Amino acid sequence: MLYELVKSARSCRGFDENVKLSREQLEALVELARLSPSSVNLQPLKYYISCTAESNEKIFVLTHWAGMLKEKKLPYEGHRPTAYIVIFHDTSITPATPAFLKDAGIVAEVMYLGAAEMGLAGCMIGSFDTALMQQATGTEASLLPVLVLALGRADETARLTDIPQGGSTAYYRDENDVHCVPKRSLEEIILNK
Repeated sequence: MLYELVKSARSCRGFDENVKLSREQLEALVELARLSPSSVNLQPLKYYISCTAESNEKIFVLTHWAGMLKEKKLPYEGHRPTAYIVIFHDTSITPATPAFLKDAGIVAEVMYLGAAEMGLAGCMIGSFDTALMQQATGTEASLLPVLVLALGRADETARLTDIPQGGSTAYYRDENDVHCVPKRSLEEIILNK
């Protein structure tokens, strides 16, 4: 089941805005993050939950989507996420270090897969202005936003493609606006053959 979940859980950039997520659903995802491993077990990550139109708008306008698709303005109007979880590093617990950025990646993936198990989709976003995100969420200076997880019900199709020898890893939209995600072969990424 995990294999199918990982295989189907693609970054989503088009959401059904009629499907609203509840605070309880988001808290269930944060619970998965809480139970995840943490470097030295310091657990410096904190979470801002957003599932109202007002707070969603404050976060959305600060995020930058699909940098490889400059000709597209994603998500399209009327297809925005209906919830967000912003992951913060609490520097009052421990200073920001690469170890805790790894922790953020771990918990983001755990929440992402938890959302997929709920029949939802998401997109991890690292492109935003730190100070403006702190201001929009009303958080203290000691809380550094490190990653945004946008969530909702998918309203687009994505598929994996194989990268031909010497081909590009750049994702793209095909003629039917299907989001195509090229993946390197297993043979290419395993070092010891």
